[in-house]
Amino acid sequence: MTERFILALDEGTSSTRAIVFDGAGRIRGTDQQEFTQIFPQPGHVEHDPEEIWALQLAVARGAIHDADVDGSQIAAIGITNQRETVLVWDRRTGQPVGNAIVWQDRRTTGQCRDLLAAGHQPLVRERTGLLLDPYFSATKLKWILDHVPGARERAERGELAAGTIDSWLVWRLTGGARHVTDVSNASRTLLYDIHEGDWSDELLDLFEVPRELLPEVVPTSTVVGESLAEHFGTPIPIAGMIGDQQSALFGQLCVRRGMAKNTYGTGCFMLMNTGEQPFLSDHKLLTTVGWQVGEQPVNYAVEGSVFIAGAAIQWLRDGLGIISTAKEVNDLAESVPDTGGVQFVPAFTGLGAPYWDPTARGTILGITRGTIRAHIARATLHSLALQSTDVIQSMCGEGGIQLPRLRVDGGASASDLLLQMQADLLGVPVERPMVLESTALGAAYMAGLAVGLWSDFDDLESHREVDRVFEPEMSDEVRRRELAQWKKAVERSLEWATEETT
Repeated sequence: MTERFILALDEGTSSTRAIVFDGAGRIRGTDQQEFTQIFPQPGHVEHDPEEIWALQLAVARGAIHDADVDGSQIAAIGITNQRETVLVWDRRTGQPVGNAIVWQDRRTTGQCRDLLAAGHQPLVRERTGLLLDPYFSATKLKWILDHVPGARERAERGELAAGTIDSWLVWRLTGGARHVTDVSNASRTLLYDIHEGDWSDELLDLFEVPRELLPEVVPTSTVVGESLAEHFGTPIPIAGMIGDQQSALFGQLCVRRGMAKNTYGTGCFMLMNTGEQPFLSDHKLLTTVGWQVGEQPVNYAVEGSVFIAGAAIQWLRDGLGIISTAKEVNDLAESVPDTGGVQFVPAFTGLGAPYWDPTARGTILGITRGTIRAHIARATLHSLALQSTDVIQSMCGEGGIQLPRLRVDGGASASDLLLQMQADLLGVPVERPMVLESTALGAAYMAGLAVGLWSDFDDLESHREVDRVFEPEMSDEVRRRELAQWKKAVERSLEWATEETT
């Protein structure tokens, strides 16, 4: 029997990649390319949808070539994506009406402020499990309709389509035959009722978004269509779609209530599985749909988001120029025993959970004449662990959950120094899997379940391998002191940007 594989498309915030997985969940081929980050003005972040599509197709073909297989051996395609980034395109031509507005973008801060002042937060919170924040898709979509000439009129006539990046990729893969999104991505838009399982008419009216724009919502693991034969030499079923952080939760096989993971990517994202019932937080944690496998009940999660994590390391490279590659940050940070008293709060685009302050801005404190670039590098890694600790402590405290260990993934989790910092600050073991690409693996698992490559969760668990477990070494006294100093630094970064600069 010919061996079958899964092609996972992982369209991230700063790079697009593709990975071919075999039936044991191991990587057989991969390819990746960074793409352009567009900053039209302060607080605005955009991506070129055509560049995303061209590069995603290129790396998908590259991964298949690297795996030394052909399209006929690919059993299915799974897609995972940056979630809240949204775009609008012409249904007839497939041409975007403009750039995609990225989840990091803060241009709709004023709109969110007005909606909050008008008392709409309780409705949004109850229907979606989310908060009124520029992070999510709805206000970005309204901005496009209001600022692109003729867009709103064309949308109301049914001439345009809108979606998150998963929808865009499926549209292009299928030649426009399918306009769909899955429940996990839909739940990040501020337009989807997570209890009713459908777009909310109340929220569509609130954000002035015509229903005609939106995709059909489908389960996470199900066959939704086929890619055109011209892309990979043969049609391939598209059988998995899932937002990147939910995908990492599933890729880490946190499939039981109370299991949790943290992904260190462009941002940092902590998710905890809460089972088949949504848990609404009183402390600004997000309730989100985790996934839906076929016709099984929807699985929910609670989430805390850190906006800037790996992006802070990129800033050391591209902004400050103190490293030439992202990997150098570890060697530089390890060249000093501590941060020399430096605290770095990388609030470049505001702060997420548990603060939710879009006006916070990046802050470096504790600089002296003795501060060198190595201290800043170490403080940058430290900030990733500190921000994650804030989120995890809030999550466990509110839910009354004692976290036994944390499963981690994402590019920065390759850093032993970072994960030791995380274990020390949390006071619990941190577990790194053998396959760090948990986000892509989750999408692959979803697609593979839909086409029968894997039978069930137990089948998936039988393939999981752990690379290393980091045990906490820090004393309680030192931990308390470091967290208290961090809180002081965060307080100084809050409420910095004025309305004119957001």
